[in-house]
Amino acid sequence: MKRDVVIIGAGPAGIFTALEMIRRGSKQKIMIVEKGQAVENRRCPKSKVGHCVNCKPYCHITTGFSGAGAFSDGKLSLSYEVGGDLPSLIGEDLAQDLIDYADQIYLEFGADTHVEGLGNTEKVKDIRTRAIQAGLKLVDCPIRHMGTEKAQGIYLAIEQYLQQNGVEIYFGYECTNLLLDGSICRGVCISDGKSDLTIEATHTVIATGRRGADWLEKICAEHNIAHQPGTVDIGVRVEVRNEVMETVNETLYESKLIGYPRPFKNKVRTFCQNPGGFVSQENYDDDLAVVNGHSYKELKSNNTNLAILCSHNFNQPFNQPIAYAQKVGELTNMLGAGHILVQRFGDILDGKRTWQKELAQSNLRPTLPDAVAGDITAAMPYRAMINIINFIQAVDHVVPGFASYETLLYSPELKFYSNRVRMDTDLNTNVEGLHCLGDSSGWTRGLMMASVMGVLMGRKIIEKE
Repeated sequence: MKRDVVIIGAGPAGIFTALEMIRRGSKQKIMIVEKGQAVENRRCPKSKVGHCVNCKPYCHITTGFSGAGAFSDGKLSLSYEVGGDLPSLIGEDLAQDLIDYADQIYLEFGADTHVEGLGNTEKVKDIRTRAIQAGLKLVDCPIRHMGTEKAQGIYLAIEQYLQQNGVEIYFGYECTNLLLDGSICRGVCISDGKSDLTIEATHTVIATGRRGADWLEKICAEHNIAHQPGTVDIGVRVEVRNEVMETVNETLYESKLIGYPRPFKNKVRTFCQNPGGFVSQENYDDDLAVVNGHSYKELKSNNTNLAILCSHNFNQPFNQPIAYAQKVGELTNMLGAGHILVQRFGDILDGKRTWQKELAQSNLRPTLPDAVAGDITAAMPYRAMINIINFIQAVDHVVPGFASYETLLYSPELKFYSNRVRMDTDLNTNVEGLHCLGDSSGWTRGLMMASVMGVLMGRKIIEKE
């Protein structure tokens, strides 16, 4: 089979590559290969049975058209300061222009016109002042919140648009290898487990998301694709009552705070804040269960959840950050008998585990009902745990009550985008015809910046027609 462009992965980066080519009138033959299902066929049985059933051969939350992000929360960050390091590659001005452009596309397909985090200048100044006093940085970032359920409809409309305009989407197929001719990529090998296909293409775009970061790292090592170990994020998801976060939720919707707590001074940050949201579970390869969070436009809980992530960098002699994070996750899963662990912050400070009966007596009730009460400190590395504790106590100065005894910490929260593929400003790797996009490339983090990278990729391919 021969195509002009083959895209591996139907997350935002891959989707927007094809979308931009169509919008600019390209006549090239485009194929998208996606391991999971079409967005309308993605179903998580947990909503019916009440617990994770560990779907095989993949988790429907992390895999399928639109990727993992749309099924966790559906937030679009509208500032170049948020979403990874792509601005350092292409420039801040271009990155912001592309964000504004991609945002308009989301609006065309049905995204909510309301933007969170605008206005309330005096309240923002007060929050920033308290952040500075606590040794933290507040990053201003307007948010367009699609919502978990609304995002699915938006991506369904995009999926149908692509198919109506001639883009082939092969669902249920995964990439098994690249077709290389010396230092030139000629396409890919794909399989659905029953039959194998070879797709020859002028341009091969790898956009497998966080779900495929480990696979891409192995492909880079096997085929000498220039890359380097980057940062891996290890942390927890924190849950508090909405009353605690009320001012921040109403003023900013998402408080993006960054700190470098003593004694290690690693970068620690908040991520993916969900007012009135729900803590959720995702499953990765080898039955690795990790925690995430989402929020709906209509359905609301009494709680707010957000991630606190500690960045780790490795160089000599160890250079496998993804494997390191996986081991942390595996150990935590072992303690939770395959489930997410949850522990009260006060119990951590007291050096004791949390018991299920204690959760039942708290003002704060977990929104992840099958999380197992236990001791996350028995699995979390000392350095990360101390960073997280000190950061939570700093945030308490900004949001009084954040470090209360009943505050819940869920583990493990892991972000697999540590492999950084080396590329030029035209998104070319050292292998001719091969491009790597989105979170798996190590350059982006989140829906919007991955979409932006796809837009840029689409334009660069068209320039070569």
